[in-house]
Amino acid sequence: MQGASTDVVRRAIDTAAALPGGNGFAGEVDGRLVRDVLGRYPLFSEEDDPTTWSYDPTDLDSPNSVPAGCARTITDEIGDDGNDDQRLWDLPSPEPFEDEADAVSAIREAIEGSLGDVSGDGLAVAFSGGVDSAVVASAFDYPLYVAGFRDSHDVEAARTAADLMDRDLRIVDVSHEDIERAVPEVARAIGRTNAMDVQIALPLYLTAERARADGYDRLAVGQGADELFGGYEKVARADHRVEAETVRGAARETIRTLAQQLPRDILTLRAAGVEPVAPLLDDRVVREALRLPGSMLVSDDVRKWTFRRSARAFVPDEIATRDKKAVQYGSLVARELDRLARQAGYKRRMDDHVTKYVRSRLESTDQ
Repeated sequence: MQGASTDVVRRAIDTAAALPGGNGFAGEVDGRLVRDVLGRYPLFSEEDDPTTWSYDPTDLDSPNSVPAGCARTITDEIGDDGNDDQRLWDLPSPEPFEDEADAVSAIREAIEGSLGDVSGDGLAVAFSGGVDSAVVASAFDYPLYVAGFRDSHDVEAARTAADLMDRDLRIVDVSHEDIERAVPEVARAIGRTNAMDVQIALPLYLTAERARADGYDRLAVGQGADELFGGYEKVARADHRVEAETVRGAARETIRTLAQQLPRDILTLRAAGVEPVAPLLDDRVVREALRLPGSMLVSDDVRKWTFRRSARAFVPDEIATRDKKAVQYGSLVARELDRLARQAGYKRRMDDHVTKYVRSRLESTDQ
């Protein structure tokens, strides 16, 4: 079992406790494959043989992900849908906070508790200079790493934030050669070739690769804050990109997407030789985040309102309030991957030209 202990998972099953404590879990217990409600650990079985399973999809011929919050019976008898999956846990719906000060205090205490439980053994920190990674970095006096092209937003944001926090920053200068080399390695590790997933994974992979070369085998990351605390424009607007009609509903809808996003990030980091540490996805933090009403997720057009106010206990105000670009854009990896695709003959007039380039790189290295 990865994450929580088997005993904790058994109790969570017996009591239907979706957030039993810790940072999630995945593995086999009593003849079933189980994965926590947010899908914080990846878990797969063979499409036609659930008795063969792994945490790494590259171990399997036809990996089929166990859905978050579900148990998959390990049996030779396959259901009509190819699996025998049973939903065990649903995302809780606690009563929302009424008082903003109470919400800020509860979020702050949950984050303090989560950060305080993280061991520093072999730990480095992925640091983009935004509020999420800065809050995580505030608890650990270990090197901070950022990857990006030299003139990128993320490198500059990380540099200024590290200066404000008086911390050691190690910059991974990304080159076209790095991207060309890493593209097939990342695509193979995550089992995806679509442009967006590869663009997001590449800077994370290169960051982790450098940290591992420096002797660190664990990497603390700020994953989860945007989903939990209303960090996306589509949540703030509750627009056509989500089905929900309220900010709180849109946030819950986005939280459920973590089950698809986190395997990409975890498999990327593991392929680079490090194990991820995600304090902001601790059950204590998730539990309090789920209590935030829409007005405390987004206020006066400021996204992650309550989280930013809580973050002032950990980082300077200038960092707590700053906006940051998505990693694939802030690092300039998306722009330069597009450039490489076009240089290789995959022009923008072609449908999904970057994905075609990624697939060509993967195929050329698999031969």
